[in-house]
Amino acid sequence: MNSIGKRLEQYTSKRPQEVLLVTVEIANEQDKIAIFKGFSSSLMRPTAFDPDVPVIPDEARVISVDRIASPYNPESPRYIQRDISWEAMESVLTEVGV
Repeated sequence: MNSIGKRLEQYTSKRPQEVLLVTVEIANEQDKIAIFKGFSSSLMRPTAFDPDVPVIPDEARVISVDRIASPYNPESPRYIQRDISWEAMESVLTEVGV
């Protein structure tokens, strides 16, 4: 089974017209992760240069996912769907085969 982060990255590779903004909890701290075209980047902490180092570790808990139309403009994001639970997002991932 692929990790949460890898599955979300695969989703954005298959749906390059979307950006995912993922709110996670890692070691009791919240983080926001932007995922676009198969790549993840933290918006709140440094992201490793090595793409093999997961931005979303396996022990992270997904709080919510926002699906946003690309290109992403933080000043005025165009939401496709907001505050998706992890369970609901898993269904979306399954629909596209990741």
